[in-house]
Amino acid sequence: NAYELSWLDHTGKPRIALARFWIPASSPNLIESKSFKLYLGSFAGTRMDDAEQVRAWLERDLSQAAGAAVTARLDDAAHGTRECIETLAGTCIDGVAVNIDCYGPPTPAFLHADPNAIVDEVLVSHLLKSNCPVTGQPDWASVQIAYRGPRIDPAGLLRYLVSFRDHSGFHEQCVEQIYCDLMARCAPHSLTVYARYTRRGGLDINPWRSSTPGTPSNPRLPRQ
Repeated sequence: NAYELSWLDHTGKPRIALARFWIPASSPNLIESKSFKLYLGSFAGTRMDDAEQVRAWLERDLSQAAGAAVTARLDDAAHGTRECIETLAGTCIDGVAVNIDCYGPPTPAFLHADPNAIVDEVLVSHLLKSNCPVTGQPDWASVQIAYRGPRIDPAGLLRYLVSFRDHSGFHEQCVEQIYCDLMARCAPHSLTVYARYTRRGGLDINPWRSSTPGTPSNPRLPRQ
C-alpha cells in the first residue's frame, strides 16, 4: 500500500512523505481501505518530532489493528525515489476468444489445468473488477499470475477472473481467493498472484500473495 502522507513538524510547518506499508497475508485482520484513508488523513494536523516518530506511530497502530507486524517506510515525496511507469510482465490473456456470461459469484469451476503439460509462465489480465463491500463502489485492477506447474487454461482463467465483476470483497480478500482457488483447482508447484488496483482517495492497495518468500517490485502502471 502507498499513500502521500502529511503532518506538522515542531514549528507547525507541514511535512509530506510517500508512505508505504507492508501488511502480511497471515494477519488475522484486514485494514479496511476507507478507515485506513481516514486514519492517515488524521495526521495532517498532528505535530510530530520527525519522520521517524511518524513511522513508529504508524507501525504501532497498524500492527495493533492488523494483529500482525506491519512495516512502514517514509520516502521524501518531493525528492525521493519514485516508481517508473511500467507494465506488468507476462502474457496478456484479455484477447483470448471466449464467451462470458457469468459476472458473479466467483466461480472456481472455470479453472482447469493440463497435468500433462508442465510450464513456467506468467499470465496477466487487466479485466479484474470487484466491488467494495462497505461503499459498493467499483474496484478495478490488473492482475499478474506467475506459476510453475500444470498449464492453466487461459480461457477458463479469464472467465474466472471476470466472474468477480459483481462480487463484494476487499482487495486482499479477492487476491487471497484467487490464490487459493488456483492452488485447489490447478495444483501449481509454485504460485504468485499480484494485483494492482486503481487508487481510491489517494490510497494505493496492491495485494501480493505467493508460495515463495519475497516482495514485488512495486511498478506503477499507466492506469494508476
